[in-house]
Amino acid sequence: MTKSHPQKADLTITMATKFVKYSQLINNQTKYAERMKRLSNRIFGEVAIPTNAKSMKVVKIFSERPLHTNENILHYYPRHVETHALMLKLREYGLFRDEHQDFKEEMKRLRELRGKVKVWKRLLNKEQKEADT
Repeated sequence: MTKSHPQKADLTITMATKFVKYSQLINNQTKYAERMKRLSNRIFGEVAIPTNAKSMKVVKIFSERPLHTNENILHYYPRHVETHALMLKLREYGLFRDEHQDFKEEMKRLRELRGKVKVWKRLLNKEQKEADT
C-alpha cells in the first residue's frame, strides 16, 4: 500500500513536467515553437501572425459588437415629433424664436398685400357649391 503512493506521486510529477516542458517549448524561438504558437492563436481567436498597429485596429473593429445590435446607436436620434411640438408651443409663448418660420410668415403676409394669395382648388370648388345652393 505504501508502494502505490510513490507511484501516484511520480505519475503526477511526470504529467506536470510534461506540460511545463510543452510550455517551455512554446516559448522557445524554434520553427516548431512558432508554428505551434500560430496554431494556438488561431484556435483561440487571436491574431495568428504578429502584425502592425494599423492592422490591429482592423482586428479590434471586427472583434467588437456589431453596430446594428448596439442600443446606443439604434436609439441615437431624439424624439423629433415631440420636440417640434414643444418648440411650436414655446414660440407661441414668445420663449423661442424660429427665424425660418418668421420668414415664411412674412413672405405670406407680403404676398397677401400684393394680392397673390394662393387659393386651393378644393376650397374654390367648395365655396362655389355653397354659393350655388
